[in-house]
Amino acid sequence: MLRAARDLFTRKGYPDTTVAEVARRAKVSVDTLYASVGRKPQLLLAVHDMVLGGADEPIPAAQREYVVAVREAVGARAKLATYAEALERLLPRTVPLAESLRVAAQSDHDCRRVWEGLNRRRAENMLLFARDLRETGEIRDDLTDEEVAHLVWMTNSPEFYQLATSGGRSPTDYARQALDLWTRTLIADPGADRP
Repeated sequence: MLRAARDLFTRKGYPDTTVAEVARRAKVSVDTLYASVGRKPQLLLAVHDMVLGGADEPIPAAQREYVVAVREAVGARAKLATYAEALERLLPRTVPLAESLRVAAQSDHDCRRVWEGLNRRRAENMLLFARDLRETGEIRDDLTDEEVAHLVWMTNSPEFYQLATSGGRSPTDYARQALDLWTRTLIADPGADRP
């Protein structure tokens, strides 16, 4: 079901994809789809999480390959670089899905609730990331973990990514700029061993 939804959402977009189409392509009934995944907003969120996890089903954030790689990286610079590399690969695939949900949220209450939940979840995950960075001893003492998390949360958002890749700029350009911004802003001594 999720593979069928991913293909349709990617090809046709959220507004033009119906739950009936997804069910038909997945060879299940609409009722089975609703019972298994939920309504259309929950289906899009499940597809989003599936893409983030790089699997055929949603994977919890802590078990995603790139999250494990970030946690295993030694030092704040390495953690930030690992995360930027992951975003370079992932955001081109997840931003169109998230943007579809954001647009739908403007007129659909269920979509708005899922969109707000996605943003809350991203913020919570960035606070975990900030704490992981803090443990390296390399993050500026004058920044709270909440401030670190908020900066990373803003700059990994679909909106920021779209602005950063406008005018012909690439996902690589985005990752390079985000990493430079994070390093200059968050690291206690950004001049030493700059990426």
